Amino acid sequence: MLKQKQCVIVSLVGLGFLPLAQAIEQPVDNRWYVAPFASYIDTGGDRRASDGWGGGVGVGKMIDQHFNVELRGFYQGFGGDNGPWDLAGGTADVQYYLFRDKFSPYVVVGLGGMNTCAAADCGVGLIGEAGVGASYEISDHLLIRSDVRYRYNNNLNAQVQSGTDEFHDMTVNLGVVIPFGEKPKYVAKSETRMPLAPAAPVAVVAKTDCSQLDGDADGVNDCLDKCPGTVKGAMVNDKGCAVRLVLKGQHFKYDSAELGLNAKELLDGIAKDLIAFPQKNEIEVQGHASSEGADSYNLSLSNRRAHSVVEYLKMKGVKNKLSAKGYGETQPIADNATEAGKSENRRVELIWIED
Repeated sequence: MLKQKQCVIVSLVGLGFLPLAQAIEQPVDNRWYVAPFASYIDTGGDRRASDGWGGGVGVGKMIDQHFNVELRGFYQGFGGDNGPWDLAGGTADVQYYLFRDKFSPYVVVGLGGMNTCAAADCGVGLIGEAGVGASYEISDHLLIRSDVRYRYNNNLNAQVQSGTDEFHDMTVNLGVVIPFGEKPKYVAKSETRMPLAPAAPVAVVAKTDCSQLDGDADGVNDCLDKCPGTVKGAMVNDKGCAVRLVLKGQHFKYDSAELGLNAKELLDGIAKDLIAFPQKNEIEVQGHASSEGADSYNLSLSNRRAHSVVEYLKMKGVKNKLSAKGYGETQPIADNATEAGKSENRRVELIWIED
């Protein structure tokens, strides 16, 4: 996925009586990080050795929504019939994340070199690794990560082990990832608040002096407005492009993803504006929850509610690419210690993404 900067189009607040958790795809996290880890090595039968332990450290960079690149160094040791064995080496890894979330599964491949010593015999060879793993985000600056890897080792005729130079091992790695710097967060450029109820698009006033005209009533004069036909009532940035619209009220039936009548009426107005002023950007339905209730329940319910919004907008003829994803209660915008704050945190947003 290309790097994205996001403009929030629409936010639905207070979605029912139960807490709501919905997906938020943050701007691309492209920080550098360091990743120390411990290893357990299950040796192949060709080594005639026992299993062992080790550790190492990686230095890497998050490239985009799916890819990390990382340089890793490690040491592992174990006993055996012709041991003790000592393995020291490193790899250049590429990790592909299926998706980025609190829990993020990935596949990994790596190529590198390794010095192998069995008793007094040593030799340098090539290694290739492939495996699967996952990371779990504890905070913006700390993740737990684990993976399981198959390792192929060819010692290039070094004869460290009599009879073969090829070895097949499995490693299990467990460690942490410590990113450097602050995690990117979406920040709206403008906080212009407009009436809360969406309506049909406003006809553009005939222009005489554009600096004195505001055809779509978004607070930005027509000379500077790069997004004429803003969704009615939206918060906009300094270029007149929609950022956020807050709609209050109960939008779903209790403990359900079925849209209520008022939600359909509000989405009808939003769909009408998007169709009347088409802009070919992708729109993401995202959501947030208060701290009430179980995380897993909130996440499941909010995902279903987000998909209900997506399907309704499609049915109404919105041609933008629409998607939904859940983030739980990790993105509060108000204090969960108060009822007012909890109500503000329960929301679903339509995000207008610019490539």
